[in-house]
Amino acid sequence: MELKDFIKQGSESIFRDFTEEELNSVNKINGTRDKIIAILKLIYDPEISVNIWDLGLIYNIETSSKNIINIEMTLTSPTCPVADAIPQEVKKKIEQIMKNASEVNVQLVWQPKWDKSMMSEEAKFILDMM
Repeated sequence: MELKDFIKQGSESIFRDFTEEELNSVNKINGTRDKIIAILKLIYDPEISVNIWDLGLIYNIETSSKNIINIEMTLTSPTCPVADAIPQEVKKKIEQIMKNASEVNVQLVWQPKWDKSMMSEEAKFILDMM
């Protein structure tokens, strides 16, 4: 995928909408945490073309009995040109699917510093880093 694949025609967004098939697949998942992870696996870093879960950008997912979802995430670099957009997209996509969530909070953190060792084997393979 390339950056242009994430931009909806006639839109300024750098992220693509979920397809109906993706939405159906995610909605079939029962566990809250598993459903959140499935959502995160559909959100791609627009510069790297790998999903943010496999990149290792998600540090923590917490859910409460009051249906509050808290996510701590980082970026590959503090100078990332889409530093504001990715956390906003995470929040938007989780709210879109997790209708029972009373609140979704996405916090951008810089510790520990992200490095390539945090990527999944799949991401390393896609990026030819194996």
